[in-house]
Amino acid sequence: MTTLLVALAVVALVLAAPVGYVSWRDRRRSTPDESHGAAVDAESRRHRYETQRHASQHHTVRHGEPGSM
Repeated sequence: MTTLLVALAVVALVLAAPVGYVSWRDRRRSTPDESHGAAVDAESRRHRYETQRHASQHHTVRHGEPGSM
């Protein structure tokens, strides 16, 4: 019985080791791509916010001037 449990533990370890290594390797490799994607998304949001802010300020200034309507 003990031999069977040791054999099953060894088989589980032999199967789990490559899976763990590949998961670790892929996670380490994919981090820069995800960071780049997040940076692109943040830049896009910043640009969209600035565009909306500029448009709202233009609207406020134009309606505040005499004779603008």
